[in-house]
Amino acid sequence: MTTPQPTDIKIRTTSRILEVHFDDGSRFELPFEYLRAFSPSAEVKGHGGGEGILQTGKENVGISSVEPVGNYALRLNFDDGHNTGLYSWSFLHELGREQTVNWQRFLQRCREAGITRR
Repeated sequence: MTTPQPTDIKIRTTSRILEVHFDDGSRFELPFEYLRAFSPSAEVKGHGGGEGILQTGKENVGISSVEPVGNYALRLNFDDGHNTGLYSWSFLHELGREQTVNWQRFLQRCREAGITRR
């Protein structure tokens, strides 16, 4: 199975959405907070497996710039200083496909930690 390739990427700074269209016909609107909370970086994923480190307080995070990395990924530079995760095409596609499940689990983890989102 081949990795879907992006055909169009739009950054909507006002609505804080990264819109990605893929050549398999899928289209995803990925909120900046969601992308920050699920960053593929070691800072977020941790080093021991599991669900990683819960990222909270990112409701208003912005993306200050986007850098292409070869022909396979993007580096998202968030305005909170985070910029170490590489978002490969396959990872962005997975985030889009699994967005509802991922986000519900994130909200559950926040509740379990006693964290109230704004």
